[in-house]
Amino acid sequence: MMSRFVLKCLFVMAAGTTAAMAAPVDEELTALVKRYAEAQGSFDLGTLKAVIADSFVEISPVGEVDPREKMLSFYAPEQKRPSPQLKIDEPLVRVFGDSAVVYTRLTYTMGSGETARTFAMRAGYVAQLKDGKWMLVSAQYTGIRPPKN
Repeated sequence: MMSRFVLKCLFVMAAGTTAAMAAPVDEELTALVKRYAEAQGSFDLGTLKAVIADSFVEISPVGEVDPREKMLSFYAPEQKRPSPQLKIDEPLVRVFGDSAVVYTRLTYTMGSGETARTFAMRAGYVAQLKDGKWMLVSAQYTGIRPPKN
């Protein structure tokens, strides 16, 4: 019979291994979301197609349901226009086997100096691991109200 001490040691070692394994996955998923958001800003249609699944659906900031092709049409070369500066922070990753949810804050700044305007959104992404590669299957955006002055 194993002593309680040995069992506790095995449990701590297993928990530490699981946490150590989760960190690279969290970083990989955060990088995937960053690639996606930056590709939107630069109208990089190739990268967008590479990081989203065929079944991808987006809930736009105005609440519209946009299937993959409709979302991609917004980033066609003829639609390209100057994009605001983007800051991506506060990532929160939850992995559930071969699926994951990633939440982040997207802060956009348009213009510069005294005329600069900043607004932020929370974004929620769902990713799925398929054939060893994480792909986004969904994105949803919710505006963040500016602080009251």
